[in-house]
Amino acid sequence: MSQSIDIPTLDTLAQELAAIQQTGSKRIALLGSRHVPITHQQLIEMMSYALVLGGNRLMTSGATGTNAAAIKGAMRADPNLLTVILPQSLTKQPRESKEQLERVIHLVENPDNDGLSLGEASALCNREIVSRCQQLICFAFHDSHTLLKTCEEAEEQRKLVTLFYFD
Repeated sequence: MSQSIDIPTLDTLAQELAAIQQTGSKRIALLGSRHVPITHQQLIEMMSYALVLGGNRLMTSGATGTNAAAIKGAMRADPNLLTVILPQSLTKQPRESKEQLERVIHLVENPDNDGLSLGEASALCNREIVSRCQQLICFAFHDSHTLLKTCEEAEEQRKLVTLFYFD
């Protein structure tokens, strides 16, 4: 029986070692699915709270679920270290998200994407978020195509990617 084993390249190992040794603050993107059980949302909120308390700058998008939990935790720790980039304008966001988003200090809207489908606008938004970060933490399902594509693109840009699956 022959089985393929993924062996990390020297580049990958060097990148991971550098990330572990970095003691200063990082720009971390935290993205994920909208469909998240409340217990998972609480864990994500605690993670984002801890990351921001550690002095890291956190970036996310404005959707419900994972991103809303990340925003909640970061806002509790230090609202100045949070940047939220929306896939479209604030007016296009779900009602349940608007109240939270209106309190975000560093909010970036993309009204030029209002004519696009949410999936298309989200893909563009995720690309922008990844371009601004050093590390991506992503919470997804195995069929979360947009998020998985975002993780692939981040890896291609040599970003450190941590992917958690809900299923």
